[in-house]
Amino acid sequence: MRRDSIFYKLFQQYPTLLFELLTNPPINADAYRFDSVAVKEPKFQIDGVFLPPENEGVGVVYFCEVQFQKDEQLYERVFAESSLYFYRNRNRFSDWEAVIIYPSRNVEQSDTNPHRSLLNGGQVHRVYLDELGNIRQLPLWVALMVLTTVDEEQAPQEARYLLERSRQEQPQPPSRVIMELVTTIMVYKFEQLSRREIELMLGITLKETRVYREIKEEGREEGRREEAANLIIRLLIKRFGELPQEMRSSISGLSLSVLEDLSEALLDFSNLADLEAWLVAR
Repeated sequence: MRRDSIFYKLFQQYPTLLFELLTNPPINADAYRFDSVAVKEPKFQIDGVFLPPENEGVGVVYFCEVQFQKDEQLYERVFAESSLYFYRNRNRFSDWEAVIIYPSRNVEQSDTNPHRSLLNGGQVHRVYLDELGNIRQLPLWVALMVLTTVDEEQAPQEARYLLERSRQEQPQPPSRVIMELVTTIMVYKFEQLSRREIELMLGITLKETRVYREIKEEGREEGRREEAANLIIRLLIKRFGELPQEMRSSISGLSLSVLEDLSEALLDFSNLADLEAWLVAR
């Protein structure tokens, strides 16, 4: 299960989530931006970096590592990457801190003695998800992180609880985002099940999303496939700007069932290149 990618999706949707795990978060936590950065010579790729707002002068940069498998050189790598990036960008930041997220203590690197000064100081924060408390009593976004660690017997019940809680606590569209994240977590957790079986387990369908409902509602009213295609084109223009004529023609020529698939797929598109790749694949 690729839990690290799920966590980074959570951080992208809700960057302040990282600071909910810390005892002393920065006062401007709401202004931080989540990103992935590269460090050259040697080449490092740091997936989880929280950058302070540039319009407030130098600030503290936070590095985040999600580790669900034992790595006996994790701290060597994390501290090397963090220190080198901080060195390369010293004029941008006043300090750095690191947050390491584990499912439990038994996944942590065994020999931590060489890093005792950092680990026992206030610069490195180790978070053990199984020690955060009852999943139902945690803040909603933190609870989503803990859901990745819940055993398969308990996971469906807790997932349904979080979905219902999101509907009550979160206005649209955040509750829809949470629904999709919960579904993604469960798909990874139950790899032997089909997506339809996961939907039935959770009591939902991905076709409950706003985009799909708009297509279905307008399609029923007009009774024609062309209306569904036109609606998708309008939604895509709203997200990405004007579409090339060739791309519009391709969408207009799709069958209604494929248009329904596209209505779900476009939720994950970041740019027109993703749309083009999807169309070519079909």
